[in-house]
Amino acid sequence: MSSESISSLILFIAAMLVAAAVAGTLVTTVTDVSGSIDTHSDGVKEQIDTDFEIISDPGSDAVYDDSSETVSVLVKNTGSTTLASDGSDLDLLVNGEYVTDQVRPEILDDDATSWRRGVVAELEIEVENGLASGEEHRVTVTVNGQTETLEFYVPQS
Repeated sequence: MSSESISSLILFIAAMLVAAAVAGTLVTTVTDVSGSIDTHSDGVKEQIDTDFEIISDPGSDAVYDDSSETVSVLVKNTGSTTLASDGSDLDLLVNGEYVTDQVRPEILDDDATSWRRGVVAELEIEVENGLASGEEHRVTVTVNGQTETLEFYVPQS
């Protein structure tokens, strides 16, 4: 009789050890998943809160200046995130080519000191070797995963 109770006690202790090991593994895994979700959600929140619109008129002569070989793009911050006024979060493509020079947005609102919601900034992009006249061109602006594209036509000189 005592051998049955000892056997039951040993099986009970073994079952408790296995249950504790499984519970410990699950707690560690859940903690890791929770940390990953927290980290990823910060980036997603920033992406969701970022929004902007290119408000330049593509038919205007103000978009491309042939003499200085610059493209001027007006961008309005329509999201709830204040965008970096030094241009560090901007990625620019002109006709599919990445603009490697840092483009610093010029805030056009006299009362604004930062590129917050509702404020318009001008991006002046120097185009090496200019843009061909008589053709359509594209400028793509990306900020925090949000992308807008301006398509415009440079008339014949």
